[in-house]
Amino acid sequence: MGEKNIKRQPSSRYTDGRINVRFANKIENLRGKEKIPDVILYHSSHLPLALIESKQNDFNVDKGLKQALDYTDVENGGLEIPFVYATNGDGFVEVDRFTGEQRTFPLDQFPSPAALWQRYKKAKNLSDEQATLLETPFYDDGRKPRYYQLIAVNRVFENVVKNQNRLLLVMATGTGKTYMASQIIYRLRKAGLKKRFLFLVDRNTLADQTIRDDFKIFRNVLTKVTDRIVEQEYEVYIALYQAVDGKEESKKIFKQFPPTFFDVIIVDECHRGSAAEDSAWREVLNHFASATQIGLTATPKETKDVSNINYFGEPIYVYSLYRGIDDGFLAPFKIIKKSFNVDEEGYVPEVGKTDKYSGDLIPRRIYDTFDFDRKLVIETRTQLVAQELTKFLKATDRFQKTIVFCKDIDHAERMRIALIAENVDLFEQNPKYVMQITSGEKGENGRMELENFQKKDTRYPTIVTTSKLLSTGVDMPTVRCIVLDSGIDSSIEFKQIIGRGTRIAEKYGKVYFTIIDFKGATHKFLDPNFDGLPEADPDFDPELQTGGGDGEGPNTPPKPPPTSPQPPRPKYVVDEVPVNVVREQVMYYNGEGQIMTESLTEYTRQHILNHYATPEAFAEVWNTAERKSLLIKELETQGILIESIQHELGGVFQHMDEYDLVCHLAYNVPVVLRENRAKRLQNHPIMKQYNAQAQALIKALLDKYTERGITQIEDTTDLQANPFAEMGTTVELVKLFGNKANYYAMLQQLKKALYNEAA
Repeated sequence: MGEKNIKRQPSSRYTDGRINVRFANKIENLRGKEKIPDVILYHSSHLPLALIESKQNDFNVDKGLKQALDYTDVENGGLEIPFVYATNGDGFVEVDRFTGEQRTFPLDQFPSPAALWQRYKKAKNLSDEQATLLETPFYDDGRKPRYYQLIAVNRVFENVVKNQNRLLLVMATGTGKTYMASQIIYRLRKAGLKKRFLFLVDRNTLADQTIRDDFKIFRNVLTKVTDRIVEQEYEVYIALYQAVDGKEESKKIFKQFPPTFFDVIIVDECHRGSAAEDSAWREVLNHFASATQIGLTATPKETKDVSNINYFGEPIYVYSLYRGIDDGFLAPFKIIKKSFNVDEEGYVPEVGKTDKYSGDLIPRRIYDTFDFDRKLVIETRTQLVAQELTKFLKATDRFQKTIVFCKDIDHAERMRIALIAENVDLFEQNPKYVMQITSGEKGENGRMELENFQKKDTRYPTIVTTSKLLSTGVDMPTVRCIVLDSGIDSSIEFKQIIGRGTRIAEKYGKVYFTIIDFKGATHKFLDPNFDGLPEADPDFDPELQTGGGDGEGPNTPPKPPPTSPQPPRPKYVVDEVPVNVVREQVMYYNGEGQIMTESLTEYTRQHILNHYATPEAFAEVWNTAERKSLLIKELETQGILIESIQHELGGVFQHMDEYDLVCHLAYNVPVVLRENRAKRLQNHPIMKQYNAQAQALIKALLDKYTERGITQIEDTTDLQANPFAEMGTTVELVKLFGNKANYYAMLQQLKKALYNEAA
């Protein structure tokens, strides 16, 4: 290990900084703080061994230790680095993450690379052969693996090296599961540990997308299973589980392969089939029982009947939706929840009310939101959804890619027609503005345009209606609006649907997305188990399940006798039912991974009080901040969005200083306007220190403060604009105070006087 293994700023940055959205007239994105350790030492390019955080030598040697430990707290979004150091230039303090032991030593006793590697191998109980295998590199395609991808792939590789054969990764949608799968396969092949691989997916579009993108590195040894005759000279196979399994024994393609043929099977979205004992995927997995089997999922399934944990074991790594948003790798979102009168109150047909088309009498009972578009169609309700969505698009961007999730194919078709009626102008320009992407004949044209909808740089299709087809497994990086007009029973399906919007495409203006909820589905966000580490259901009993699909186990319940399927009752259709919006609520994911339903003003009050119990505590922080603009930016990264609050409250609040606005909201301090703060300094002693020209500049600075706030006077670049430019060049204005240092000293004195309550 040499100098090439030491990475310094900015190369050691490992997060992008959370994107915060300001909900004002103009929506902007603002990234929070990135996480940037000072030095990381690697053994080979992918095995970080040590992290060093350094401070100036007027601090104690352990000054940077807490920060270094935070950077390496894996359970809370940190790097997986075993040896942690802090230094002040005079010595080191070390924490061994393996043992928890802490020690301090002089500079010249820092461990050598070889010594650190030996300690690593001993702590991991690795033989020399196993340690050499761990050095197998990632495939270098120009992309640097994100820190969580590095952790996930390294953990899989190490477990395989140690002969662990059932592994589960829980990774949020949009975090690059197929990229990680390709790196796992590449490293296992290169190390010579495994030879043949099967990657199971459940969508044909996902299979093709995988071959086209992340798996293109295997093009010479890869095949896709598409028919009943499979050539067996390849090393990497991609298949839909529907393609390798069949209801009839003769159509079970996987049985063409000997049970020991595949060394590794990776099951993408493994919650969708493999968790159940009697599922098709489990039959495939059981056939290749000797293979190393790796489950990838964003939504682990844990119920009394179905368990991924029971099959694969506890996850070896979890990277949640909240963590991805907080790190800035996934897009944040806001929720607009709209409630209609018929959904909240229900609908009872009038006496004698008949179906619009068949003339059949509609049974009189209360139809609720669960019934709508399932048993009863209220045409005016569909029209209102289309109107409300169109109103939102017109107020923001009519060409933002939008998916409308409907109850079924019929509902998706009706929604398409309703949206066309609301957007005739754009539909006439291009009929692909609104399209239906579902299975069946009516969704065929839309399916042919799916790839265009996925592309980042295409405009059409713009709005698509669907039922289930787009709920999982399809990358759509520039989708900026997800509309829910279907009750979603499954938390797994809900999480997958939300995942359609979590990818970031900053170059194309996609930094956040909006969820418009017409069915109350977003209440699932309030489930404390919605995101993060899954918990096994204590009631799950594998002994009560079927035997895995190859036959019936001793506890398999008897199958009911076959019955003739009954045709579904056509939905009743009614029109001319008054439907209107009775409630609208705006929510968003805050910095603590919770859904905020209160206003920004209430959030500001609670947040400030939680961090600064008294106005004196906040005043001390404000007055000691050399640059107020940096403190304001720090507050914004925590969700304190001053401009948005001023816009929300309006009136005099738009003329208040940031400091005064926070104090008013948090501590009920009386309203103080910027104008009044500036007026108090007209005869302040600071004015008498300088000549007339310098005083004129100070007065102009105060005028600028009155107009725009404190951030407008803290940088000399502001002197390049009027009215300052009319008074002289920046150099000339600074020289009024002698030099640049004196100019900044004057600014500090001016700001101190502004906030001195006795002034």
